[in-house]
Amino acid sequence: MSFWKGKRILITGHTGFKGSWLTLWMKYLGAEVTGYSLKPSSTINLFDKADIADGITSIEGDIRNGQQISDVIEKYQPEIIFHMAAQSLVRQSYDDPVGTFETNIMGTVNVLNAVQLSNKAKVVINVTSDKCYENKEWPWGYRENDPFGGLDPYSASKGCAEIITGAFRHSFYNLKGISLASVRAGNVIGGGDWAEDRIIPDIIRSCIEGEFPTLRNPNAIRPWQHVLDPLNGYITLAEALYRSGDIFAEGWNFGPKDENVMTVGELTKKVLHIWGKEPNWLDDQLQNPYEAQTLRLDCSKAKSRLGWTPLLSLDQTLEWTVNAYKQFYEGRNLKEIMMEQIIEFEEIRS
Repeated sequence: MSFWKGKRILITGHTGFKGSWLTLWMKYLGAEVTGYSLKPSSTINLFDKADIADGITSIEGDIRNGQQISDVIEKYQPEIIFHMAAQSLVRQSYDDPVGTFETNIMGTVNVLNAVQLSNKAKVVINVTSDKCYENKEWPWGYRENDPFGGLDPYSASKGCAEIITGAFRHSFYNLKGISLASVRAGNVIGGGDWAEDRIIPDIIRSCIEGEFPTLRNPNAIRPWQHVLDPLNGYITLAEALYRSGDIFAEGWNFGPKDENVMTVGELTKKVLHIWGKEPNWLDDQLQNPYEAQTLRLDCSKAKSRLGWTPLLSLDQTLEWTVNAYKQFYEGRNLKEIMMEQIIEFEEIRS
């Protein structure tokens, strides 16, 4: 915990779901946090409901604006940067492929280029996705040396972001002593996600409205993990990069435990059971665009080299997630709920 006290941190995408959780955790650890992001995309959102902006420097900006992100980095001179800003939805990438590629590819270029021109930061972590891998519908997990690819715009953009990260690392960062790594997580869930077209928010909305959730792909197999587990990986990696430099400057998987991998339908039944609803759903009758059916991550490298391991079981993950929503809708302060879970996770982590 003492490592982060007083560290200057920049988080792009701090108004998003994962960004809000990381911002609150970094504040708890004593870091001086600057956030750079667009406004939250949904009317009800974690950033506002948990007052994440309190106690940080929060800047509204678009990573597609290279000059603005350069000015922010030059002014605040962060030591450690978590680049999380992205267009993060597969289905939205079909509706807006140009915007998805602009944000996830050129936005990444702008951030990484601004860092190398400033040459002030010591550590940069680029948060991509498990969907960066060329998906072959394998039953086993993808490893960090498997090829990148993508049959939908979102996955392709994340594969490109990985290639871009490697190019900047070898062309600029290694020469300037800046440690640059990329991180890939599974399907991240937790309290406070109200984004459109995500399974947990969709299920919670159905519970609140007294309806059955509608599933478009109930047989798809996904790795489910509580948001604090991959964030713990990012934090662990950032500390290792800061202390030891380039020996950790590469790509890393931070996925869930093997038993946390299950179908969307099975997950839905468990969530509805915890909420106290009948475990059933409706099938989406629409013609939906392509999404991978099977996706797993092999996290052996993070376990062996960083000593990181996912800490929460699927039952814990779902209980923490559902209970956070239930307590919020019963009138509890969302920031207090989040802080209780962060503190409990810190106790498990230590």
